[in-house]
Amino acid sequence: MLSIKAPLKLVDFQKVLFENQKLEISNEIRQKAENSFHFLQEFAKDKVIYGVNTGFGPMAQYRIKDEDRLQLQYNLIRSHASGTGKPLAPLYVKASMLARLHTLSLGYSGVHTSVLETMQQLINHDITPLIFEHGGVGASGDLVQLAHLALVLIGEGEVFYKGERKSTISVFEKLHIKPIQIKLREGLALINGTSVMTGIGIVNIIHARRLLEWSVCCSSMLNELVAAYSDHFSAELNASKVHESQHAIAEMMRKHLKDSKRIKNRQDHLYRDSSNTEAIFSEKVQEYYSLRCIPQILGPVLNTINSAEKILMDEVNSANDNPIVSVEKQMVYHGGNFHGDFISLEMDKLKLVITRLSMLAERQLNYLLNSKLNEIFPPFVNLGTLGLNFGLQGAQFTAVSTTAENQTLSNSMYVHSIPNNNDNQDIVSMGTNAATMTKTVIDNAYQVLAIEMMAIIQGIKYIDDLEGFSERSKAVFKQFQDKIALEKQHDFPLYATIKDVTKSLKENDVYK
Repeated sequence: MLSIKAPLKLVDFQKVLFENQKLEISNEIRQKAENSFHFLQEFAKDKVIYGVNTGFGPMAQYRIKDEDRLQLQYNLIRSHASGTGKPLAPLYVKASMLARLHTLSLGYSGVHTSVLETMQQLINHDITPLIFEHGGVGASGDLVQLAHLALVLIGEGEVFYKGERKSTISVFEKLHIKPIQIKLREGLALINGTSVMTGIGIVNIIHARRLLEWSVCCSSMLNELVAAYSDHFSAELNASKVHESQHAIAEMMRKHLKDSKRIKNRQDHLYRDSSNTEAIFSEKVQEYYSLRCIPQILGPVLNTINSAEKILMDEVNSANDNPIVSVEKQMVYHGGNFHGDFISLEMDKLKLVITRLSMLAERQLNYLLNSKLNEIFPPFVNLGTLGLNFGLQGAQFTAVSTTAENQTLSNSMYVHSIPNNNDNQDIVSMGTNAATMTKTVIDNAYQVLAIEMMAIIQGIKYIDDLEGFSERSKAVFKQFQDKIALEKQHDFPLYATIKDVTKSLKENDVYK
């Protein structure tokens, strides 16, 4: 059981999302929530508190009658459950729920403990609310997306359960789950925050880090395939720049290739004979940039992933709704902790570097497929009959198209503010859009990398000398060799193979 407590770490999300670990709420957390709730309940009796006895947004100037306060919360939830587009995948919704549960458990929100308990049950039973991709502008937080979560918590709306889309009430009745109790400001506390953009962002980080490792793997295997020199990923060369992330990528390559018999040492080749008088050198003096500049290109990717992880985990461990209830100070503070600028900027940066990663993979793929560039492999690494068979010719179109889409999706959402809400929200973060677009960019990059991996496996089959490759490359080859069987005389549709390889990359670590 994982106990909800601060600070929540990325590894905690991994345990809940990928290992299906169950959650428990400690007595300390329950007590903190109860203290916050009871303080706000007393404090609001004779004071004007936003969202307790006032309307919302630009309607905050209207006092709400005591007898209408609870109906106000239900009206807020129901009216804002207005999302459109594709449903968010359950994995991203579950991450968002965990982020919201943790934020509310910090004791700054004044919610009834039933909110924590019901959310805990949803997560433990793997019930994910129907939440749509479109709707959030990321300023008063993820109002629309979180309203769909709140709608389920009051026993309405729809959920995904055991792979099926069902009415919430039918699942609640089957599992004996009670809807939350609206007592004070539970509606506003649930929808006013950054938890959906943060939840999506956390899954993005997990997938991006694995994607980066596969990119290093493909880059290392490509260098082996073409018998490249070792100095461009050497400790000595990379130490001459002080970027730690560049050093880390170079070290990953060295570990991958440490026992390779195919990587060349410049000392043994171009430096071995000072009397070399060739007018045109038979061996390449330097490799193309897509082979030679891996630490310099992927270093910023690693740097950005590390930065994004820190920022997002800081957000998870923060109170991000409005107003903020302080039992310690005996005060309620009004402000804008719901604003998603931190997340929006990090997601923009992340999708930018992942697009760069997909561009590198596409260029490496092109190098492998273009026989005039590599001067080693047949066109499109075609192991069939040239002219009759096509190898990976068709798959290259997909890789180029997908990379181009990433380049367009990399335009910033962080600077794309549109005032709304009667201009109450006059500058917004668009953090939810930034997070969902980054998700798409990462998914696309996995597809491009899958096609590159297919080409690498074909290249190794063409070389037909597995023993010369490093142990890590051998293991990867054995993992994928049966999935990619293009040496047949009869071509076949590649879409299922691309999907299968993409899934394997996304679900498996290369460096454990």
